[in-house]
Amino acid sequence: MVWLGIVGALIALAYYVTRIAKSEEADSRQDTGLAILEFGRAFPQEAIRALHATADGNAIFVRLHDGKAGFMRNNRSHYACSLIRPGRVRVIPLPDAKGFSAEFLDLPSHNGNFLFGSETEAAEVSLWLLDNHVSIADRQAELAEEPVSLEPASESNP
Repeated sequence: MVWLGIVGALIALAYYVTRIAKSEEADSRQDTGLAILEFGRAFPQEAIRALHATADGNAIFVRLHDGKAGFMRNNRSHYACSLIRPGRVRVIPLPDAKGFSAEFLDLPSHNGNFLFGSETEAAEVSLWLLDNHVSIADRQAELAEEPVSLEPASESNP
């Protein structure tokens, strides 16, 4: 009888411990503080401007201060951090406006569909990625072009 009580207590303890572990795992997926620290450790020279996590917390897109973008994939106890090189990611819209599909040409293991909490977040992240595709040479060429005058040309009347 005593052994039955001990086995029952062990089963209850095991159930309790597994429930705590699952809740801690779910909480750590949304820990943007840990994400900021790990990205800072991986790329100490990059200044983070904004973060947007996917709805499930498995990925975080990072907007950097100099206009570049970064990507972080949650791997249980740590984040795999990478910078997105201009022109090395393809973004395809999904039927659900809250997300998009991304193909990372340098990191094919990170390819996938990414759903966000709102359409606004998905649009903002896709704009970051699009801005990231503009090369430095293209930006300098745009800045060097003279502004076009919108005034109509005057016609001379005899």
